[in-house]
Amino acid sequence: MGWKWSVASERHGIPVGWAIDGANRNDVRMLEPTLDALADAGLLADILHLDRGYDSGAVRDRLRAAGIDQFEIQLRGTKVPGVKKQPLRLELRWIVEATNTWWSNYGRLRRNTDRRARHRHAALCLATTVLIVGRLIDWRDRWSPRDAYPLRSLATI
Repeated sequence: MGWKWSVASERHGIPVGWAIDGANRNDVRMLEPTLDALADAGLLADILHLDRGYDSGAVRDRLRAAGIDQFEIQLRGTKVPGVKKQPLRLELRWIVEATNTWWSNYGRLRRNTDRRARHRHAALCLATTVLIVGRLIDWRDRWSPRDAYPLRSLATI
């Protein structure tokens, strides 16, 4: 009944390629459709950062076959013994985690009851569009004089 997504994002957290599938899928099975989405968009990068769920020789072979030679995969079994709360080792993965959080903030994606994959994909596309527009507006206003010169009312002019 549930679903999950695999997302690749660029350096600033904008999703550039994703794949969706059933909730019971392993992340490794969703790697190739995600890489295919990146390749279709012409955005397949040379550098890739993956979490420990992708730590296997087969994944490394698939990445090399796709032409990605520089990748960083967090190793399994790197937990510190005797420590209950493990230190976070997200490094550059936090950008993708931020993208996942942005998508999860949309109630339509969190509580998706659609049965068809194309409806779920459309909801992701809409959420991505809203994210991109929001990021562009923030980027446009980065040197805005609004903060330095507050708006004056017509009565004071």
